[in-house]
Amino acid sequence: MTVHLNIDGPVAVLTIDRPEALNALNVDALHALRQHLGEIRDRDDVRVAILTGTGTRAFCAGADLKGTQTSPASYPEALFHEPEHAADLGLYIRLMDLSGLSFWKPMIAAINGHCLGAGLEIALQCDMRVASTHATFGLPEAAVGSIPAVSGLHRLLKAVPSAYAMQMVMTGERIGAADAQRIGLVTEAVEPDRLLDRALSLAHKVAGNAPLAVQAIKKLSRQTAHLGEADAQDLTELYWGVLRDTADRIEGRKAFAEKRPPHFTGR
Repeated sequence: MTVHLNIDGPVAVLTIDRPEALNALNVDALHALRQHLGEIRDRDDVRVAILTGTGTRAFCAGADLKGTQTSPASYPEALFHEPEHAADLGLYIRLMDLSGLSFWKPMIAAINGHCLGAGLEIALQCDMRVASTHATFGLPEAAVGSIPAVSGLHRLLKAVPSAYAMQMVMTGERIGAADAQRIGLVTEAVEPDRLLDRALSLAHKVAGNAPLAVQAIKKLSRQTAHLGEADAQDLTELYWGVLRDTADRIEGRKAFAEKRPPHFTGR
């Protein structure tokens, strides 16, 4: 398996394991990633996922260009198929868009080295990003005659000020971890030997909160991003109402009053 899954209590750690290719994503790796995410999504005992890469050289250097130069079908032939079959016909970018998985548990990218092209597009789909001080970031597609194909520009424009996003995409230049932190692409840059520990610390902190509330926050953040204030408030109130009488909300208020840590069950 090119993507490994390890469980640390309520936290799942997904590791892209193709160090010989700088953890670049081929179709097999993308299938494995989606399979593991589906398992994590459906496990009530797992509340948070961390995504990282093997070694310190690369989180993910993008799509494996050596394995995606040719397609067995034309674009129109692949267009109307579901993602897995479309990928087999050459439309592999469908597998990199994780939005169709309905994965509402938080995902943290622990970025250890190069985070380029599709690697950055995957990281931008995570809810939090922490990086090694040796990490680099870039969307170099224009330099090879293409564009970021998995809403990379769209998500980057939401993550950082537009001038930085446009400069990165139009020039194809890479930025380092310090600049990534300065513009808000990542929240922290830590020494390489501390990266996974820091990601695990964040993950366990999140996992200690009420899981239904955390998933509602993630889903609400995605569903209200394009809305005006009135529509966003209507949807926010609906989610608040859904959570109002849950056992976890009752437990949270009771624990606060009793000055003790809450015990959340996801109900």
